[in-house]
Amino acid sequence: MSLDAICSLPNLRARETEISFEDEVSQYCSNFTNNMELGVPPFADPSKNLARFGKDESGRKININFDHGTTTLGFMYQGGVVLAVDSRATGGQFIGSQTMKKIVEINDFLLGTLAGGAADCVYWDRVLAKQCRMYELRNRERISVAAASKLMSNMVYNYKGMGLSMGMMLAGWDKRGPQLYYIDSEGARTPGKIFSVGSGSVYAFGVLDSGYKWDLTDEEAYDLGRRSIYHATHRDAYSGGIVRVYHMKQTGWVHIDNNDCTDLHYKYQEEKEALENQV
Repeated sequence: MSLDAICSLPNLRARETEISFEDEVSQYCSNFTNNMELGVPPFADPSKNLARFGKDESGRKININFDHGTTTLGFMYQGGVVLAVDSRATGGQFIGSQTMKKIVEINDFLLGTLAGGAADCVYWDRVLAKQCRMYELRNRERISVAAASKLMSNMVYNYKGMGLSMGMMLAGWDKRGPQLYYIDSEGARTPGKIFSVGSGSVYAFGVLDSGYKWDLTDEEAYDLGRRSIYHATHRDAYSGGIVRVYHMKQTGWVHIDNNDCTDLHYKYQEEKEALENQV
């Protein structure tokens, strides 16, 4: 057996002849044929060698880092799990979209949120949806939230240090009841009852911490989620657009509503003025 066959090197003789565009794409973009494998630079250690591209030929730093902005939150209470997100997608100071859908419906009992790089989050959520469906077909039962979060954590950990930008939550309901996990692109996986992710999370936590309790009613939980996201969009320039609220119940997820941040601003302002007039 030749050395190139053992090392899986490209066929050098084939390079001497003209190669079709389709063959070249399939050769260098392996994730077109296997979506579990991303095409990475041809370095021995990509996580270290990628840092060399941050400087030009004179040694000056190239500013290629985008500011990431979003606000997502999730919390567990007696009625299940509530997820609330904004819809603004930004690249630095540029607002790319005001209608980005940052909650992904993985299956009827599993939801994922997006924070960080939109392309990274959407791509890996789609891969996770495929893996969860394959598990369901093989085992004839739904995958648990813990197992789904572990799958995601293991997949992105393989690309640690290679430029992925993700901070997502997984919410679902399985045999153990409601579950909520946080996963990021460094491979971290943390269960919890309250999470907020994104540039506006510090503002959202201020409202969440003041209004959260386990025995919230459904309407109180929805309103807490809306208010938290709204106040984050009011203070954080990288968050805004539409506030989307989802509820994970024992019977599956339910889309509660979408509210424009501008409408919520005037609504809450009127409530504040009415309260001040009563006092």
